[in-house]
Order: sequence, then C-alpha cells, then structure tokens
Amino acid sequence: MADTTEHTDTANSTTDVATAVDEKGVRTPIHSDHNSDPGVAEKTVDVEAAAAAASAAASTSPTDNTAYPSGFKLVVLLSAVMVDVFLVALDQTIVGTAIPKITDEFHGLSDVSWYAAAYFMTFGAAQASAGKVYKYYNLKWSFLASMLLFEAGSLVCGVAPSSKALVVGRALAGLGGAGLSVGGTSIVALAVPPVQRPLMMGVVGATYAVAAVLGPLVGGAFTASVSWRWCFYLNLPLGGAAAVAVLVFLDASSQPPDAARAATTWRQKLLHLDPVGIALAMGAITSLILALQYGGNTHPWRSSVVVGLLVGFVLLVAALVAWEAWLGDYAMLLPRLFRQRSLWATAPFQFFFMGAYVVLLYYLPLYFQSIRGASPIRSGVDNLPLVVTATVFAVVGGAVVTQTGRAQQVMLTGAALATVGIGLIYSWDQTTSTARWVGYQLFTGAAMAFAIMHGLSIAQAYVAADDIPAVTANLLVFQTVGGAFSTSIGQAAFVNRLLAVLPSTAPRVDPRLVIVTGASELRNVFAADVLPGVLDAYMAALKAAFAVGIGFCGVAVLCSLAIPTKRLPKAAGDAAMAAVA
Repeated sequence: MADTTEHTDTANSTTDVATAVDEKGVRTPIHSDHNSDPGVAEKTVDVEAAAAAASAAASTSPTDNTAYPSGFKLVVLLSAVMVDVFLVALDQTIVGTAIPKITDEFHGLSDVSWYAAAYFMTFGAAQASAGKVYKYYNLKWSFLASMLLFEAGSLVCGVAPSSKALVVGRALAGLGGAGLSVGGTSIVALAVPPVQRPLMMGVVGATYAVAAVLGPLVGGAFTASVSWRWCFYLNLPLGGAAAVAVLVFLDASSQPPDAARAATTWRQKLLHLDPVGIALAMGAITSLILALQYGGNTHPWRSSVVVGLLVGFVLLVAALVAWEAWLGDYAMLLPRLFRQRSLWATAPFQFFFMGAYVVLLYYLPLYFQSIRGASPIRSGVDNLPLVVTATVFAVVGGAVVTQTGRAQQVMLTGAALATVGIGLIYSWDQTTSTARWVGYQLFTGAAMAFAIMHGLSIAQAYVAADDIPAVTANLLVFQTVGGAFSTSIGQAAFVNRLLAVLPSTAPRVDPRLVIVTGASELRNVFAADVLPGVLDAYMAALKAAFAVGIGFCGVAVLCSLAIPTKRLPKAAGDAAMAAVA
C-alpha cells in the first residue's frame, strides 16, 4: 500500500502530481504518449491529474470530516431517492400485464418485443455515460434533467397514438431512468457516511425488489380498472414530488468535488460522454436481443438473419472493447477502474445475479396466469411472498454488512441459497400445492434480497469521492444488461421449448396460436379437450425459463469467489485499502 503522505503537497508541481497519481494507480503518467488521451492538450490533462490527486489525497485522510445532511433534510433526500428507485424499477416490469390490452388497441403484435427492449436498451447503454454526466456537471441539476427526460418519456407513452410512439416513449424513459438510477445511488453514497452505506443500499435493494415485483400487480390493476395508459401516467405525480424534494434539499455538500468540472472543456466533456461507445453498446444489445427473439421463432437458428445478428453482436462487442481501451479515461467504461478487483469481480456477479432475479420477475406471473389460471391482478398477489421476504432481507443483508463489513461472504451465501431456491421453483408443476409455491418464494426472495445490492458497496468503498458516480454507473450497466440478456435468453428458451413440446402434447393445436395468445386467455381460447396438452407444453416451457435463472445464479456463485474478502472500510479514509483489491 502506497504511503498516503506523498499526496500532502500535490500543488508543488505538475510533475510531482503526475508521479503521485501514478503510484496510487489512479492515472497513468501524464507526460507519456498513450491512447487514453486522444487529441487533448497535455496541459489540460495535467490539470485533471491534479484534480484526481487532490481527490485521492482527500480520500486518504485518516478521518472522515465530510459534513453529511441529517435529520429532516436527510429523510426527505433519501425518500426522494427511494421514490426514484421505485419508479425506475416499476417501469421495468409494469408493462407485462398490460401488453394484451395494448396490442388490442394498436391492432398488432409486431412491436411487442420492443416495449421492453427499447427501455432496457437505452437504460443499459446510457448508464455508464450517465456517471460521467454526474462527474462533470452539477449533481442536483443533472438529476433533475434525468427526471425531466424520464417524465417526458412516460408522458409520451401515456398519450401514445400508435405502437411506434409507445416504443419511442419507452426509449426516452430508459434514457432518463439511466440517469436517475446512477444519480439516486450517488446521492445515497454522498449523503451518508461509508459505514452506513451498506444498510442504505439494502434499503435501495428492498425498494427495487418491491417495485419490480409489484409492477405486474399495478399494471394489471390499472389495465383492468382504468386504462393501460395509467401505467405511465403514474410516474408523473410521484416523479414530480421527488424532483421538488431534490430541488429544495440537495445542496453542494452532497455533490462530488468540482475540480474536474472546472478543468474540463466542452469538447472534452463530449468526448467523456462517449457517444460512440453508447452507439456501439446499443447496437450490440439490440443485435443479441433480436437474435434471441427471432431464433427458433420467426426464423430458424441457422438462418442468415439470426446468424448475421449474432455475428454483428460479436463484432460490435469487439469494437466496443477496442474503442473503450483506446479512449482510456474518456471511456464510459473506465479501464483504470476495472483494474481494481473490487469492480472487475463484482461486475459479473451483478450481471448474473440480477439476471437470475429478473427471470423470476417475468416468469413467475406467467406461471400463475397460465398454469394456475390467475388473473393479472391475482398473479401479482400470488407474488407477494417474494416481495415480503425481499423487502425484509434486503435490509437485513445491509445491516449484516454494516455490522461485520463482510460483504463478499453475504453475497456468496445469498447467491448459493438463491440457486437452491430457483431450483425448488423449477420443480413446480400443475399440481403444486399452495404451501410449496408460497414457501419456495419466501425462501428464494430472502436469499436473493440478502445479497443483491452489496456489489455497489464494495465497488464504491475503494474509490475516491469524485469516482463514485462513474464506478456506480459502470456496475449498474452490468446489472441492467444482465437483466436484459437473461429475459431474452429466457424468452428464447421458453418459446423454443414450447414449440418443441406442443406437437406431442397437443398435436391438433397450431403452435403459433399458442404463442400469440395471452397467458391469462389460454382457458378462453382453447377447447377443454386440448387445454391439458397446451398447459403441459406451457409448463415445460416455463421450466426451460427457470433453468436459465438457475444457470445465471450458479454462475453468480462462482463470480462471488473472486470478490475481495477483506472487511469493508469503516470511513472514507479507508479508501486507501484499494491497494489490496
């Protein structure tokens, strides 16, 4: 571990700053000719290095002297963040139960896949650059701008006159949601001391879990009682209230250091936002999602369309990796941050663990609606066992990490138990008793919520304060894209298994009719003599989707073994422990 006293005189000269920063591993030597500084004057990089060194010096102080908000102000700020997290998570799952009514109104199924894909694509691709926005622009106004974009997207969805307009609105909401998710967790990280962050991240995880699982319930209630458009109108008053709270109560003490903002030109800021990287990431995500949606469904897996999309995905990922490596500190996925074990080990864990969780969120309601004949509203109620335990144990997990500092052990335990829990859910069939489907949800929800948010605590604990938004965004990219990929893989597994089994269980039924029929409408569309065979095929397809969840969760267990086992630091000054990661 480097001696922190080397930073006490960072202002002496630019050369000294460069050397000190290099020894801390924060930046590469600023006088060398390397690709992380494309086309930017060396003088400006010197200033940025000085800012980084000053931040590092501050973070290695043995005592955390930061003035954190307290009392009513803190409660209001954190409440605003929870509302923000709630809305962003709700928007990821609320559409599912509304899709049948949406397709009825717009008279077609061609854009159904994009109602979810458009949101996840822009949400995932923009998260890392959203972290750069918070680094170089005012935290309060950047957060409010993200809320405005999210609200505008929700309004477009609510008033959409066509299916295409709804897709555009979902994409806008995804962009705004990316900014809100990064900004919300950044506000938490900068509003409470490091020792309290795991507990607060547990509360954030509980809020996310509740909102994500309540999405189908709320969507079903609005669709049945008022209109599917209220699934999006709901965001307007709640988001407006959160925006007012942030506008009034968030001040400069809750913002990252401003040195980097002052030292950076507009051209450099644009380069840091990395529009090329965003375009490559969105292209890669879109290519894979479309390949998974088309394969075995509308096109054979060996068709030129599917193969071309998969090849395009590989090429775009390769181009993205090369581009990000060339940009260096200007990239949306910062290479220097990923050199730290605390990030490169937690990123894949969050990818696979969140992917497993999202599979449950999408396919448990499908089980209740199709196999058990529940209505959209009732299926949301049947998911409440997962919600209740997720709410409680996300906070419990945060409290355990706060008291012990042992985040890796909590993540490993939670992931291992969650793998067992999803395996138990895989055993469900058409005759599963109420005690089993309630009990297995209770167990799985507790295990997943116990571990789901601690990757953020680990990643944030070992970086300087002005890198918190960037490291948060980088980790959330993996978390969000993991959910997008797992649902696409789950859907591909579901559809392909359904098409494979139907000819033997219901040979007189057109498979395409089964695919386009809503899960809650199976009993209304198919005659009594063929319905049992259709339900058998549906159950086999659901097991295929649950198997994807088991696979993702099992890989997360393996990833957790690479996460640092050191105790989390008790104060901001312990960021110097980054050397051990």
